[in-house]
Amino acid sequence: MADLSLISVIGFALVDAINPCELAVMVLVLMSILLANPADKKKVLSGGLAFSIAVFIMYFIYGVVIVQFFSHLIPATGKISLYIFKVFGLFAIILGLLNIKDYLNYKPGSFATEMPISFRPKMRNLVKKVTSIRGAFVVGLLVTIFLAPCTMGPYLIVSAKLSGLSFLATIPYLLLYNLIFILPMIALTLAIYFGLTTLDSVSEWRERKIQKIHLIEGAILIILGIVMFTGLI
Repeated sequence: MADLSLISVIGFALVDAINPCELAVMVLVLMSILLANPADKKKVLSGGLAFSIAVFIMYFIYGVVIVQFFSHLIPATGKISLYIFKVFGLFAIILGLLNIKDYLNYKPGSFATEMPISFRPKMRNLVKKVTSIRGAFVVGLLVTIFLAPCTMGPYLIVSAKLSGLSFLATIPYLLLYNLIFILPMIALTLAIYFGLTTLDSVSEWRERKIQKIHLIEGAILIILGIVMFTGLI
């Protein structure tokens, strides 16, 4: 585990970053802020960044907790460790296949790949309360609960790999992972602020491309899972 590949961390983070759940939540947040402040794009910028930072903080905390959990659960050396990480490689392959299934036969709220349908009304009600920068930050902290079911898979795999490192050694990896995770949020915020696109356009694009997004996610997860299962990372 100590020879954790930077490529694997970046790869799993990219899969998490292009997750359709994340984009959908961010669109709702920015839309709520924009409706409350239609003539003030600076609030959209500040609110979007505040939300992104809040998600970054909460997921970083999640990462620390998960890594510490795995570090006590999984021995750092020996055959047991090797077999456990083969299981996580298999888990990545299964997640990838579930995403491929969504590409071939898409249904909203699919198990382990999207936010459950039952969570969505509660999440929307929470996001609707965002009208200020402070509100965006607070809701950003809370909404990670709803994002977890569709984004935690890759994070669990990386956290398990990180558990063989010392606590301080895991910090740069977690920071990098979560920075990549929130990059689409920041990019979308900046694009709206500078008038490069609109929220309606982004929402429509997501609906049109959601199956292809699942295909890309699935392909990356399967490749990483195979490489992880064979012990190359």
